[in-house]
Amino acid sequence: MEIAIVVILLVAGLINGLPVIGVAGAGRLARLYGLTMTDPDLLVLMRHRALLLGLLGAALVGAAFVPGWRAPAMVAGLVSMLAFVALARVAPGPKIRTTAIVDVVLSAALTVALVLHLLPR
Repeated sequence: MEIAIVVILLVAGLINGLPVIGVAGAGRLARLYGLTMTDPDLLVLMRHRALLLGLLGAALVGAAFVPGWRAPAMVAGLVSMLAFVALARVAPGPKIRTTAIVDVVLSAALTVALVLHLLPR
């Protein structure tokens, strides 16, 4: 059980944290999302989003090694990913759809990990 929890947390953390490279600026964001960020306000918002996803990814990776972080990190991951899936329903483009599918799969895996973590040992 422990190995499954750790693997799920590491995978979810790394995938959630990938967008952190967008903090580096418009060029990185364009490569990540295939969109040109010409509006400076949108650029700030997207860079901030990248930072928050990086923090979430770091929390999930950290939780793989610090059991006391696990439940809060997994709940935060679930809230973030399921909120994205719900919001993505209004913009069902192919890139959004792919991200939503990944988030559904990761949410299912995190749910399994959370249940395993909460089971009495």
